[in-house]
Amino acid sequence: MGNFITQGRWGAKSLIALYVSVLSGLVLALQYEPATPYFSASAIEVLIPFGAFWRSCHFYSSQLFFLSLLLHLFAIILQRFDTGFTPGKWLLLLGTLPLSLLLLFSGYVLRADATGEAAGMIAENITLSMPLLGEGLNSLFFAIEAEGMKRVYANHLIGFGLFWGICAWEHLRRYRVSLRAHTLWLAAMLLFSLLVAAPMEPARLGVFHIQGPWFFLGLQELLRYLPALWAGVLYPSLLLMALVAVAWPAWRRKALLFAALWLGSYLLLSLVGALR
Repeated sequence: MGNFITQGRWGAKSLIALYVSVLSGLVLALQYEPATPYFSASAIEVLIPFGAFWRSCHFYSSQLFFLSLLLHLFAIILQRFDTGFTPGKWLLLLGTLPLSLLLLFSGYVLRADATGEAAGMIAENITLSMPLLGEGLNSLFFAIEAEGMKRVYANHLIGFGLFWGICAWEHLRRYRVSLRAHTLWLAAMLLFSLLVAAPMEPARLGVFHIQGPWFFLGLQELLRYLPALWAGVLYPSLLLMALVAVAWPAWRRKALLFAALWLGSYLLLSLVGALR
């Protein structure tokens, strides 16, 4: 397993998936209208040439980008930071993790289907539960109830991506990605997008439980048992704190053990949420 992660060139794979996601996202952005999000997102498949392919391409490449990024971060940890990481560089690279999640999450919200609508409502409630900062952060990131999808659209298109690039730049400028070396990865991504449609879930009357995105299931389940501040802010912050501590050798072993226990608990919560 360690060889699979460390030798998989997951950083390069993540970047290729990101390039595909950005290019396909630009095609979709030219057709998307924040004032009518659900109609706009669903109409793309019938109004533009190869609309279904572009939607699938953007959706699946974004998922692969995030998953490959996780494997790349794990590879850096398994290599014990032998590539010259300082705590400052690690903190910057680690900042790409929540920003990648926000990019992925805001894409779900922009669909404005049953999943996206529920996810956006939960995100606003979690953000507003934060003392002092809640209203300001909600106005900055979401403000769905007040302004619809305008703020989410701007952040998905520019804000989150810009800050992701700032956090990743010091690391990215050392990379030289060869498309030729990852032709199979790129071809598989495009072929899968051509054959498998991206999900779109219309609202259903009388349905009281809607599952959120796969990476959100554990948090959604935890919200059943704990207040929004504890489940949506403090609990995820524990993992980030553990990953920050990994950069210091004296804390690394305990931090990795805590992170593994956290991931195990989140997996269990996600399985319970998926089986509802």
